[in-house]
Amino acid sequence: MLGHDPPVERFPGHVYPQVIPTPDATRPGAAAPWTALDVRGRSSIDLARVESRLRAARRHLEEAPPPGAPVELTAAGELASRVRRSAVLVALFERAGETHVVLTRRSLRLRQHRGEIALPGGRAERGESPVATALREAREEVGLDPATARPFAWLSPIVALVSNSAIWPIVAALDDTPRLRANPREVDRIFTVALADLAADGAFVEERWRRGAPRPGADEEGFFPVRFFRVPGEVVWGATARVLTELLCVVLDVAVPDDAGAASDVR
Repeated sequence: MLGHDPPVERFPGHVYPQVIPTPDATRPGAAAPWTALDVRGRSSIDLARVESRLRAARRHLEEAPPPGAPVELTAAGELASRVRRSAVLVALFERAGETHVVLTRRSLRLRQHRGEIALPGGRAERGESPVATALREAREEVGLDPATARPFAWLSPIVALVSNSAIWPIVAALDDTPRLRANPREVDRIFTVALADLAADGAFVEERWRRGAPRPGADEEGFFPVRFFRVPGEVVWGATARVLTELLCVVLDVAVPDDAGAASDVR
């Protein structure tokens, strides 16, 4: 339905502290890309499987370096000249045969993305590679010792409109369940979630939003996809949900949604 509708209850009964903006108009989106897989195909996701699939998809750092720029910048017009380089760390570890990912809830004191669920990361320093940025920022935000992390792959870089950022996701394997500490200036909470739980029935919702200003990658009516994951006590959406969607698609060997040009951060 078009128009200013009441807020959508994306996950009935699920309570979370974030206030997600209401778009000008919404439509139902696509089902989860992995819906057709049976439960067995979406469980027992160990780190060996993750690395093997990323290698097969030519996302492994031994096979190919990260792309030089997000594909969507070609459709971003003047935005392309203003974006600043950033990187996030998709920090993975295995527990009881399942791969888990480290997530944070950003501090409410921050100017941008306050209270949102995010991967550890931030701005690149001059001349810094995406791998170096992701490891440095993870150390600053959650106290992750770089010596315990093995960066081995990358996911597609994306654009975040609100922060004028081009973001390179770097995937790293951790030696063990990490011992982390939140930097209170940037992070309110650290938690982990299993990839299998993100791929479970009922954990994913896609909507199509329309905003007043045109968005790169929108369809001819101005609608673009926005994805959400239900996690304990929280909802993942925006750029982080895009990164996790691509990771799951590659690992589960299903087609990655064609979002070329669909910039994130949809306020």
